[in-house]
Amino acid sequence: MNKKRHAVSCDYCGNYEYDDEDEAWYCAIDLDEDEMESFLRGIDFSCPYYQPGDEYSIVRHQM
Repeated sequence: MNKKRHAVSCDYCGNYEYDDEDEAWYCAIDLDEDEMESFLRGIDFSCPYYQPGDEYSIVRHQM
């Protein structure tokens, strides 16, 4: 079975947001309990909610 892999680098994800009040970065997506456990343990985590944070990717695709 071929499983589609998703990117895991939060630094480049559109859902990774900075909170000025807490001065910290947070994921805007609420991961379920199993996803959060895999993410925190680093066990083969592949984020299904990853979105490229590059606004220009759509423009480059259209060119």
